[in-house]
Amino acid sequence: MGDRGPDDIPGVGPVVGNEFAEVAVDVDAEGNSARLRLTDLRTGRVRFLDALELETIIWLADGHLTELLDPSADRWRDRS
Repeated sequence: MGDRGPDDIPGVGPVVGNEFAEVAVDVDAEGNSARLRLTDLRTGRVRFLDALELETIIWLADGHLTELLDPSADRWRDRS
């Protein structure tokens, strides 16, 4: 995304980013309850997380979180 800020991207809320990823974070109220709408700005992929899913992330043991963060486990695998 370079030097672009969240105000430069139509329909995208605050951006959380570093040298590895940039994700737009919005609160979506269209479902049964409020949930986070996360958009990977590199690919456009969207994921919604509700309160239970967010709490699960908070309570994950560090080892489990480290496994989830390994991009070779899922993100960069050939899907053919």
